[in-house]
Amino acid sequence: MADLSPIDLQKALSGMDYPADKKALVDCARKNHADDKVVSRLDGLKENRFDGPNEVQKAVFNR
Repeated sequence: MADLSPIDLQKALSGMDYPADKKALVDCARKNHADDKVVSRLDGLKENRFDGPNEVQKAVFNR
């Protein structure tokens, strides 16, 4: 998705504690007032557990 940048993702997940599940990522993004496209992308991930922000970034941008 070209309209989603790594910076958008970092801002959305600011303050996130890892490991985290998909629901926690979505909740954090909503709490940080992330754009709907970010929340939707996180909610649509196939993986359900992430050990750190690098894993989230790989899942979001390499699918």
